[in-house]
Amino acid sequence: MQENASAIRTAPILRFGVSGPERRDDRVSVEEPLEIRVGGETLAVTMRTPGHDFDLAAGWLVAEGIVRRPEEIVRIEHCREVRSPEEEGNVVIVRATEPAAASLDRARRLLLTSSSCGLCGKGSIESIRGQFPPVDSDARVEASVLGGLPASLRRAQSNFAETGGLHAAGVFSLEGELLVCREDIGRHNAVDKAIGSLFRQGRLPLARTILAVSGRASFEIVQKALSASIPIVAAVSAPSSLAIDLARESRIALVGFLRENGFNLYSGEDRVFAPAPAR
Repeated sequence: MQENASAIRTAPILRFGVSGPERRDDRVSVEEPLEIRVGGETLAVTMRTPGHDFDLAAGWLVAEGIVRRPEEIVRIEHCREVRSPEEEGNVVIVRATEPAAASLDRARRLLLTSSSCGLCGKGSIESIRGQFPPVDSDARVEASVLGGLPASLRRAQSNFAETGGLHAAGVFSLEGELLVCREDIGRHNAVDKAIGSLFRQGRLPLARTILAVSGRASFEIVQKALSASIPIVAAVSAPSSLAIDLARESRIALVGFLRENGFNLYSGEDRVFAPAPAR
């Protein structure tokens, strides 16, 4: 079920076109809740596209600072003892080594804060900096490499090509090689799935990689990159003000409005370069 869960289903629609209404089937992205438990405790419920649930759970735990090394996760499995048909395949249990009590307590406090009033302003950046130090990497990327990422990401989006309804996140090498791509109806989930996949392979920290996302760059996207020590984040849409602030505080190059013919660089000028024009 882990890799083969259906991300797409058909829905009957009435299509209006130049020749009038026509009944047909459309292919749409599936959205279902995923409950993440560590041991017997529920830590998160997120709406996601089924598939790569274990990567999603692992990436979420990394972003929350609950686990730092793959060996801290003993096993990930879908819950077999469900209370209703709706829970079937939608509850993931993480069996972990005894995590630091401080890590779990911090995650609980952050979840409580974000559900009540949201993380905001300088205090939120300081709380993230308390968990994750600035990215310690000398990584630099050529501007032309960044320009090629959107096309590479689109080619890897098989489900988006069918539905038009999924976000994508890809982790690339500094030379533009795609290391992993994940899709999800939620852009944060897509990032967790991509980072979680590489984490489970023992490849973190990702200090010489680029995170590319198909939507906008929010504070949470930059936070997740920071948790994995990713030094460059590139988005095809706009960044938020808090995303820019956190990127600058964390030594992350933040790229927005990424296109083949150019982009905006909001932070990290030392990480992006362009060769001198030929004379």
